[in-house]
Amino acid sequence: MTEGYDDKIFILAFDHRGSFQKKMFGIEGDPTEEETARIADAKHLIYEGLAAALEQGADAHATGALVDEQFGGDIPMQAKGRGLRLAMPVEKSGQDMFDFEYGDRFGEHIERFDPHFSKVLVRYNPDGDAEANRVQAQKLKRLSDWLREHERKFLFELLVPAEEAQLESVGGDVDRYDEELRPELMRRAIAELQDAGLEVDIWKIEGVGDRADSQAIAEQTRIGGRDHVKCVLLGRGADDDKVDNWLRQAAPVEGFVGFAIGRSIWWDSLKGFLDGSVERGDAADQIAKNYLRFVKVYTDAEQQQPSAVA
Repeated sequence: MTEGYDDKIFILAFDHRGSFQKKMFGIEGDPTEEETARIADAKHLIYEGLAAALEQGADAHATGALVDEQFGGDIPMQAKGRGLRLAMPVEKSGQDMFDFEYGDRFGEHIERFDPHFSKVLVRYNPDGDAEANRVQAQKLKRLSDWLREHERKFLFELLVPAEEAQLESVGGDVDRYDEELRPELMRRAIAELQDAGLEVDIWKIEGVGDRADSQAIAEQTRIGGRDHVKCVLLGRGADDDKVDNWLRQAAPVEGFVGFAIGRSIWWDSLKGFLDGSVERGDAADQIAKNYLRFVKVYTDAEQQQPSAVA
């Protein structure tokens, strides 16, 4: 199987689990059967928004759905039935350190749903706890090896949370950390994980505000003959202006092929539906329009030459 991915892909991400039930529904701990049904219905509304985007002109081949097994119900099968690119999480939700959601049975669950991409969310700072990083890398290599052996694609969401000393070095300013420190830390994190033996097809990364940083990160993901490995941008729940800027910096850079955005697209619409201020169909239509708007921002920016807008 060829490593990497060669097509555009615009993923609507709604695989949130622990944070979703807590922040959207105020549910702590394991949800009841009734609560699970409510959460699953909310997830389906998000999917209805993606389906509406298809009806409004989205290219099914470039459209992706990142949804979980716990609350996703039959969405994975519906998405595949529409010809969408299906991604599903492998990681246990709400953990500071990566672990498998289904332990040693992770492979059974991947094969049961047969997604196009198996996704992990990992918090990894190269200046963080060395032993914790080693343990994470070891588990992730096990997954990477399994996916390669079974000819399956690997989508890796990398978060680089600030260490206390790093944040102190920029006066506690999170925006300064994002602009001044995080880009190089991301590049180093990717390099360390590659050196640990991980082979990723698509890196899902936090946006950066500078074109040169996007270039450096993309180049790192493709180093050592990994010519077909790609990057997509995540939204991190940020406002439209910030996400737009991240997309515009990345889109013209070789190695970027789209985005995987979640809360920035559906949070407000879903909240409105749940509090009764927005009808279900209107909420789905809002989600569709938000998704399509980000696709347009990306594709418009992609037409620019990096050298002309750096």
